[in-house]
Amino acid sequence: MRRYLHSQILKDLPKKMVMITGPRQVGKTYLAKQIMTEFKKPQYLNADAADDRQIILGRRWPLDADLLVFDEIHKIKGWKSYLKGVFDTRPAGQAILVTGSARLETFRRTGESLAGRYFHLRLHPLSVKELAGTMSSQEALDKLNRRGGFPEPFLADSEEDAARWRAQYYTDIVREDIFDISRLHEVREMRLLLEMLRSRVGSPLSYSALAEDLQIAPNTVKKYVGILESLCLIFLIRPFHRRIARSILREPKVYFFDSGFVKGDDGRRLENTCAQALLKHVHYLRDVKGKEVELHYVRTKDGREIDFAIAEDEKLTLLAEIKLNDEAPSPHFAYFKSKGIEARAVQLVGRLRRESRREGTDVSRAADWLASLEA
Repeated sequence: MRRYLHSQILKDLPKKMVMITGPRQVGKTYLAKQIMTEFKKPQYLNADAADDRQIILGRRWPLDADLLVFDEIHKIKGWKSYLKGVFDTRPAGQAILVTGSARLETFRRTGESLAGRYFHLRLHPLSVKELAGTMSSQEALDKLNRRGGFPEPFLADSEEDAARWRAQYYTDIVREDIFDISRLHEVREMRLLLEMLRSRVGSPLSYSALAEDLQIAPNTVKKYVGILESLCLIFLIRPFHRRIARSILREPKVYFFDSGFVKGDDGRRLENTCAQALLKHVHYLRDVKGKEVELHYVRTKDGREIDFAIAEDEKLTLLAEIKLNDEAPSPHFAYFKSKGIEARAVQLVGRLRRESRREGTDVSRAADWLASLEA
């Protein structure tokens, strides 16, 4: 299956270096090797492989290579200065593709700048939109709710194989990535925090409540949540407010990149799958279209809430509520409309008999609506 960023990467490579980030095992290396088939003399180099690492450090690849693929290069000290030199001295017509785990995204923001030399694209798990043409939208949504969108468990022969992948995946992340940047006692605490977050998907995240359960300080919980977020295990959605600082101070909601890891009923898994699809849509608009667009939710102090809100140029353009069966539009749509929010309103229903428009709200089949997104 050709991944959704394939064409965009080929379009960008003649202009600048292309940097792909995303969660572990989301398909970055697979995508890079697909891209290699479009070139005559590509060279793949993985910094985790001893022989490749020596080639990288000595710059001993063939001079006539028309594509250089550097995988996990952020594990080499001074990698940004290195890439800057390679890019600035490359022969005419040589393209450079860089892939790496979520930590590449973290390290990309610090140290010497690569400004003006690269395009950054974030690769997400599979979505209903990306699976269009391989199965029906409803079949895709149901399977994503069960298995999540990481390619290996999604395409596994059985639910057992998918479960085995998931168990190993999270064990490896805790053992390798988290341990690599934290002390042993912090790893134990983060493992417990990760388990607790599985059942808190879609709820405002109280650092104080989590700190009490874990018997640690709220600021420590906040630090741990930031680490889990930087590793692309979870992502946070913050409430919308025209003053960005106030938005950040309010409680975010937490979701997982892997819906299959969520604990809860079908409704909670559906909400997580929709959150992941909307984040993928928003990141695509930012990375590929250059739009200033963000994913939020809206909530008042007295508890009126809409699950998701998309803002473009700090103005709300979409309000989306997620329901498993309920076809009656949420009354909160009318409330926010009365407060001057003119965004399009849509209620996405996982199991809907008939689509309709009621009280200014589109009541839509979640699967079909998700299939209409950008990515």
